[in-house]
Amino acid sequence: QTRVYGRDRVRFMESLVVGDIAELKLGQGTLTLLTNERGGIVDDLIVTNTSEDHLYVVSNAGCADKDLAIMRGRAAELRGTGADVHLEVSDNALLALQGPSMARVLQAGLSDDLAKLSFMNSITTTVFGVPGCRVTRCGYTGEDGVEISVPAGRAVELAEQLLGVPEVWPAGLAARDSLRLEAGLCLYGNDIDETTTPAEAGLLWTLGKRRRTAMDFPGAAIIMAQVKEKPKRKRVGLTSVGPPIRPHTAILGPEGTPVGTVTSGCPSPSLGKNIAMGYVEAAHSRAGTALTVEVRKKQHPALVTKMPFVPTQYYMAK
Repeated sequence: QTRVYGRDRVRFMESLVVGDIAELKLGQGTLTLLTNERGGIVDDLIVTNTSEDHLYVVSNAGCADKDLAIMRGRAAELRGTGADVHLEVSDNALLALQGPSMARVLQAGLSDDLAKLSFMNSITTTVFGVPGCRVTRCGYTGEDGVEISVPAGRAVELAEQLLGVPEVWPAGLAARDSLRLEAGLCLYGNDIDETTTPAEAGLLWTLGKRRRTAMDFPGAAIIMAQVKEKPKRKRVGLTSVGPPIRPHTAILGPEGTPVGTVTSGCPSPSLGKNIAMGYVEAAHSRAGTALTVEVRKKQHPALVTKMPFVPTQYYMAK
């Protein structure tokens, strides 16, 4: 978690990511992509325009060091030209409370009205007696949920208070992985990386309209050329029968020749069948296309399927 201060903080952030950060209202955040000069995705970030005169940036933990090095380098470059921007790395912990009962559980420990907090918006508040928490209505499960940025010294205390509520259970990474895959969400390092472009990954919706025209983000020429000419490969959803499909499984076309690779896969607890995500040649990417996957040297039928596999439950305030 990083805070970006200074009058040029928006210009700084937009020199690194594809999103329209300038259009964010106070308290509003967006999922955006940090790209390289080849159009590859260095990381996916959530950037929030806070009402406390800074941008709040959440990176993937596994990418934190490389992201910070890039951000510090760019900030130093801009300061060298007279820009006003500086970074502050937060030592807060991050707790994710996700699921249909989230609002009822959390509301009991808040004075703020959660019904007014829409998906991808955040507030700074006291949570179950712990002051200075940032509550953002987002998460990586496809469900209604929040991520709570909490001072590190009180994170265990807050986690224990939440776990004291009967319907709150601790969830491991495998549980989160099945939920985010059912929601059709990419996992960095599996489904997107520095060799994957937003066009290939089906993430062009993260490109702000103004940014597409200005072409002023890293890798813009390559990414916008793919928008016009269509990429040669695309991320797709797959459903299958037989053994579960796992990452690196080969995807075969009608003639049995390789046309792609699985990047994420697991049995879906909600659907009772196997689901997966992967990249295939564009000619085989249309929903309803019958393909084959090779698991333990045996071939099993798979079907290109629209995502999300399970409808998402994000909350939009009325």
